Amino acid sequence: MEIPAYSLVIVGGGPIGLACALEAQVKGIDYVILEKGCLVNSLYHYPSGMTFFSTSERLEIGGIPFVSNSVKPVRMEALEYYRRVALSREVNIRLFEPVEQIKQLSGSANYLVTTPKGQYQATNIIIATGFYDIPNLMHIPGEQLPKVKHYYHEPHPYAFQKVVVIGAANSAVDAALETYRKGAAVTMVIQGAGVGERVKYWVKPDIENRIKEGSIKAYFHSHLSAISEKTVTIRTPQGPITIDNDWVLAMTGYQPNFAFLESIGIKLSDDSLRLPAYDHETMETNMPNIYLAGVVCGGMNTHKWFIENSRIHASQILNHIDRKR
Repeated sequence: MEIPAYSLVIVGGGPIGLACALEAQVKGIDYVILEKGCLVNSLYHYPSGMTFFSTSERLEIGGIPFVSNSVKPVRMEALEYYRRVALSREVNIRLFEPVEQIKQLSGSANYLVTTPKGQYQATNIIIATGFYDIPNLMHIPGEQLPKVKHYYHEPHPYAFQKVVVIGAANSAVDAALETYRKGAAVTMVIQGAGVGERVKYWVKPDIENRIKEGSIKAYFHSHLSAISEKTVTIRTPQGPITIDNDWVLAMTGYQPNFAFLESIGIKLSDDSLRLPAYDHETMETNMPNIYLAGVVCGGMNTHKWFIENSRIHASQILNHIDRKR
């Protein structure tokens, strides 16, 4: 069977992958998106009631207006917007087709991209895979128990349960407040001295007041040290304590698939940030004709790039590909 060949293969069908596809259409460059899950898979797995920090116009791609009911859109509005964009622009995307391997063809500048459903030949590749697939583990006893969740979707299952929330960023704060308001007894375990500085400004006073009044219990400068079927042990400045527990929501953050990047040949920094090597003007990596776009560019610094400030990667990359043509 003949292997289909494209000028561009885009790995990842999130907002930035879609933005790259729209820019390729403008440049007249043939392309295909390969997405391991559903359309904008990471957004789909966000909490059901999530409100974006960004305003709707900062989430727009391809110059297509994003109209939301309020200034800051919610998850369902974003899913509808990106679906309509993909549909109206007839984006060439293959869903539920994860990329397993990317290898440079011997004696050629082209690459062979392998998925469970077939192979593709590509002159250029954009990696726009985000960082939401691999949670940062705590590496403590009991973390593998079914009651430990690294992803939070909605509060209803935790009603009337004893819930421990790990972390102090937006995802942890949202989980704590939503489950508390559904009747859960919530305890937060926070590494620092308070909730995160990046917590949404309209939510931060809410969580701080709930902690101050005691509605939500919080242990600061603390870590979870062990999990059992019915309890958790918390290491606090006053010493270890053990409390009854039904669920652990470990909102410890996520990281890019570094093993996948290294398997392609992309160099990573030796420090804890694991920053991938790329040209900041063209977004091209140390591997010729392979580019990075979106959150994956930040390595472990997952707060550096967002939809609103990485949309520009699409034009940077496609302008460079177009010039090479």
